[in-house]
Amino acid sequence: MRTTLKTLILSAALLPALGLTSCSSLEDGSYVEPITQYEKIGGTWVLNSITQVDETSSRSMPLTDQFDFQSFSISLNTDADNEPTTFAITGNAPALLPTSGTWRLDNPFVNSDGSSAIITLDGGQRLTVTAVPGASSALEFKLTRTSNGNPFVSYVYNLIPANNSSDTEE
Repeated sequence: MRTTLKTLILSAALLPALGLTSCSSLEDGSYVEPITQYEKIGGTWVLNSITQVDETSSRSMPLTDQFDFQSFSISLNTDADNEPTTFAITGNAPALLPTSGTWRLDNPFVNSDGSSAIITLDGGQRLTVTAVPGASSALEFKLTRTSNGNPFVSYVYNLIPANNSSDTEE
């Protein structure tokens, strides 16, 4: 009798709990494509700063206010599916990069090994992405010049979206 009474009390306590969990109307939402690097990098960017780095001594020199670099702008265009198409560079800054052509990333998503993304421009010019828009709106990439496979100088471009050019970040 005692066992039956315990079973009856336990059943009475668990029965409402089963009723609460059996019917769930929670909507998990629909599938959304993951955000690609192209969505973050695509667009028109203006120069916030540029720094020349001597790769042999690690000394750096700001070039932002020299050689008309402040006029530098790059448009990294994408199609309706956020796939890369063309790029165009405008301004009177020294031509360190090709002024137009096509572009692509080595991987449309963040590299799982933590390595930097690489932007490849027409002709094989490679730019190492050192900062991607996220918490900050800045895009930063580095152009490295080499001689016999050894880097000797690099240029670090810090860019902001063209529509944010009035409130520059430093």
